[in-house]
Amino acid sequence: MLMLRETKPLFDGPNWDFASLRRVYEAVEDIALNELGLDVYPNQIEVITAEQMLDAYASIGLPLMYRHWSFGKRFAHHEMLYRRGLQGLAYEIVINSNPCIAYVMEENSMTMQTLVIAHAAFGHNHFFKNNYLFRQWTDAEGILDYLAFARDYVAKCEERYGLEAVERVLDAAHALKDHGVNRYAHRSKPNLRDEEKRQEERRAHAERTFNDLWRTVPKPKSAEEDETARERRRTEERRQLGLPEENILYFIEKRGPKLENWQRELLRIVRNVAQYFYPQKQTQLMNEGCATFVHYEIMHRLHEKGLVTEGAMLEFLHSHSSVVFQPGFDDPRFSGLNPYALGFEMMQDVKRICTEPTEEDKEWFPDIAGNGDPMGTLRQAWANYRDESFVLQFLSPRIMRKFRLFQITDDSDEPTMRVAAIHDDLGYRKVRSALSRQYDLARREPDIQVADVDLAGDRHLVLSHAVFDGVLLEEKTTRQVLRHASMLWGYPVQLLEIDAATDEVLRTHEVSPPDED
Repeated sequence: MLMLRETKPLFDGPNWDFASLRRVYEAVEDIALNELGLDVYPNQIEVITAEQMLDAYASIGLPLMYRHWSFGKRFAHHEMLYRRGLQGLAYEIVINSNPCIAYVMEENSMTMQTLVIAHAAFGHNHFFKNNYLFRQWTDAEGILDYLAFARDYVAKCEERYGLEAVERVLDAAHALKDHGVNRYAHRSKPNLRDEEKRQEERRAHAERTFNDLWRTVPKPKSAEEDETARERRRTEERRQLGLPEENILYFIEKRGPKLENWQRELLRIVRNVAQYFYPQKQTQLMNEGCATFVHYEIMHRLHEKGLVTEGAMLEFLHSHSSVVFQPGFDDPRFSGLNPYALGFEMMQDVKRICTEPTEEDKEWFPDIAGNGDPMGTLRQAWANYRDESFVLQFLSPRIMRKFRLFQITDDSDEPTMRVAAIHDDLGYRKVRSALSRQYDLARREPDIQVADVDLAGDRHLVLSHAVFDGVLLEEKTTRQVLRHASMLWGYPVQLLEIDAATDEVLRTHEVSPPDED
């Protein structure tokens, strides 16, 4: 079939203006919504300078953020690398909000502006709006209002209690933020109206009542209380406290004996920001793969319609090829699998399986092979999978061969490493299973929970680390983080590293609050 081409491209040359950005956005939007069937939040495109992009890097990509010295340190680090030519800047940053905010660099050429609008404003935007993890854990409607509340609240605390006191709490909360998210139980999302109402109720309660922490003062134990009764009492206390508790910051915020109300609110702010990023840690492969696939499809369809020139396509392909480049395992540049490369190739492969399946594809993917609906299949995958399950479900033998994937067994008790599986008929399923486990957040981050505490006794806080495959925590870092936890708790904190298979205590760490060391 002869492809009809438009007579006039959307732009000609590298320079851009806002009128050309508008034309490009409308053309990209038409393809994204009407041809690819994407479902997106309304877009807000903002053009920023290199320095503003560095500032966005420093504040972890959020448009509003409270002040903290670590953000300034991060800004200085990235600025130094950028000025020396040792690091480039991202072409864009996109915010999971409604409206979806996409920052584009003013230094970008018109071709790159087209690419990043397709990539961020439609690829990432669709993924944010539709993936089940983001729908469950984040509130795109209220995140900007909540960040404004957090920024203003921290500023008021600094003014009232002093910069040093606020930084001390934030430093400790930041050290524990990876252990300040709810991984399983679903709790309410941060909402500005609810936060303001809760603040008002807390102030009213403080006016009506005295602090009742006196109830936690140790009481003399009855001499007649035997060991069985004490254990029964402790078991009932642990049940009432909801132990074990996965969210360490949440437990300290709610139960910390010495924390003041403003300090509890700071912990809550850090927890909510960490929770906002929780889905992104589990979907980097899919999120970047989705955005890269979308911009690739849109750019090619624009070219087929004559809306971008041959020169623009060459510039686009050069940039795209750099983004999805995957060094070999024996290449000095190798640092693991490039999520852009693997994600994009897997989604291209799903498209091929849906339209031109081989006999191998029909055996491995009977539900989607030859269904003739690649975009419908991908939209369903983008909505219902995370990295771990996506790899386990859709990684094909063809991709394993293309990336030359193989599995290594590295046993510390053995003198050599062993190749356990390669990309052949016997190894495909082993390789796929092993790779999916590498994207399992539960295996990448240590499983540390609040195990026990005696609020009516010495208030000693006990944490437990479930050790898998003999991998213990690094001693120095562990003590530094425990020091922060002890500072917030106000009493000694003990961490037990327990073998998940045998329940044997492998190592014990204990730290007291700084003023008691």
